[in-house]
Amino acid sequence: MDALFIQLLNGLDKGGAYALIALGLTLTFGTLGVVNFAHGAIFMIGAFCAVSFQQILTISKKVKDESITFFDAFKDQPYLEIWWGDTGRAIIDYAVPLSILFAIPVMLLIGFAMERGLIRHFYKRTHAEQILVTFGLAIILQEVVRSIFGANPIPTSAPDIVAGSAPIGVLLGMSPDLVYPWWRLIYFAFSMSIIGGVFAFLKYTTFGMVVRAGMHDRDTVGLLGINIQRRFTIVFGLATVVAGLAGAMYAPILSPDYHMGMDFLILSFVVVVVGGMGSLEGAVAAGFLLGIMQSFASMNEIKSIIPGIDQIIIYLIAVVIILVRPRGLMGKRGVMED
Repeated sequence: MDALFIQLLNGLDKGGAYALIALGLTLTFGTLGVVNFAHGAIFMIGAFCAVSFQQILTISKKVKDESITFFDAFKDQPYLEIWWGDTGRAIIDYAVPLSILFAIPVMLLIGFAMERGLIRHFYKRTHAEQILVTFGLAIILQEVVRSIFGANPIPTSAPDIVAGSAPIGVLLGMSPDLVYPWWRLIYFAFSMSIIGGVFAFLKYTTFGMVVRAGMHDRDTVGLLGINIQRRFTIVFGLATVVAGLAGAMYAPILSPDYHMGMDFLILSFVVVVVGGMGSLEGAVAAGFLLGIMQSFASMNEIKSIIPGIDQIIIYLIAVVIILVRPRGLMGKRGVMED
């Protein structure tokens, strides 16, 4: 039971990442009708926002190492430690969560630049053309990141206070030996808060209500004198921020490298198709469903019976669902059913 519970938790935190990326993809498709194959690269850039912010905070200079008295020795000491002492060290330690403040404006700027500079010219084009151009953009972004940060993964540490494991067995009245990494629990809570925030924004604000109305009937909303296109541009920026924050907070779990965006892109599109193209609720539900299924399929007991099942389980589920229900779990009737 302990092993099954751990796999459930693994599936939830992995599903949180899938759901956040798929949520941004669905927002883009539902509002603009654009299939954005560069969305995985946005997730990657978000992860490198955390890397960049941590590197900025740890800019150092050579200072004399007072612990060595036999000869002059020097060490690198971050300027924040020199200027602010313990406060500076605490800021460096909390670089990843603080990087959210850095990532939000950066991702908004990237999102607006993408929409205004490229995406808007492909609104009326076929999905095949949209896929080609956004996939090309993803490759360009990937190569730019590789040229700046190199090809190797860059370890990014979580704050020391949550670097260990939580005694969830004790907290839940289960086996006292049952533990789970704090940061993965934090990531799951973070993903749920972002998902809840996006749904609340779309459901309970006037801006969100207009956007949802525009998703159903853009022309009618435009006839009411509302600049729906401007609102859709803001939604594209919001989708970019969601994916970027998902990447930034995921950096301590998976060391960022230049191709991580492509790894998550394919999985997130499978999630969107399974959940139903254009369905926000379906994207979230499918993200957690597939994350949990992939986690359980990775158990040694399962892989000993069906070798390699953890690598294909998501695609098998997608094939079955598409054959039985082409529009996905929560997709609208007619979508993907022509």
